[in-house]
Amino acid sequence: MSVVEQLSNDVGVELERVLKALASERRLLILEWLKDPSAHFPPQEHGDPVEHGACNQFIVDKLGVSQPAGSRHLKVLVDAGLIIATPRQGWTYYRRDEERIQSIASRMAEI
Repeated sequence: MSVVEQLSNDVGVELERVLKALASERRLLILEWLKDPSAHFPPQEHGDPVEHGACNQFIVDKLGVSQPAGSRHLKVLVDAGLIIATPRQGWTYYRRDEERIQSIASRMAEI
């Protein structure tokens, strides 16, 4: 396989991962809530909602799912590069990766 074919294949796999992540209504809700975490989640003790994002427990509670199910949704979004996980004082906070989301949107517009 040539370098060009490999690169093309890598981009395809990356876009497939992103599209699969976006194919869930719950994950779309998480992305929407993380646009403005202060408006969608209660005050946090250990992390700034704008700088660090929302606490995983708040996200899971708002989704109304079990902790394992919520963690799975968050992992899919992290693996797709749409959100960033930041561990802080025993909790994990999630925020959108705006630069990456913009990059993906631009790539999608080219297709």
